[in-house]
Amino acid sequence: MMLKSPKNPGGTPIEVFDGLRKGVQDDRSQFFRDLSMPFYGYNRPGAKISEGVRGSFWPKGMMAGMPAAYFCIRASSETDMTEDLKKMDVPTLFIQGDDDQIVPIADASEIAVTLVPNGRLEVYKGAPRFVHDAQGPSQSRLAGVRAKRGSKPRLAVSCGSGRAAALPRALAL
Repeated sequence: MMLKSPKNPGGTPIEVFDGLRKGVQDDRSQFFRDLSMPFYGYNRPGAKISEGVRGSFWPKGMMAGMPAAYFCIRASSETDMTEDLKKMDVPTLFIQGDDDQIVPIADASEIAVTLVPNGRLEVYKGAPRFVHDAQGPSQSRLAGVRAKRGSKPRLAVSCGSGRAAALPRALAL
């Protein structure tokens, strides 16, 4: 759970999520255009911005209708997945960039991996939110993770919004 609460004192204040909801409600189209900058780390000094990647991000966001995008913010920030993570019973690989500006790694994968029996965390140094969509070095590192996977069954997840989300694109399961 990302929301700051008595159970999660280091979480994000509700005002941050209220601001995101306001952005979706006021101008959802512009919200997703703007979100692509921190999502891919393009707002960092020296970042090589790919307008192609930014352009492909926008329709993904716009495919969700306004109510879905609005209510998704609550579900992804206020849902406590602790008990669900504890029940995962297969070896699980968590993948996250340590420069994730959307869901800080300390609030997501670093906690989730401690809750999942047989969990392992693969941290991509300097990588933004979606390391499996990013261009360049993170793509080749993912190829290495796929090669190391071998024949053992694993569930690959990307920790986002305090939840584990399956990544079949990143790793052939």
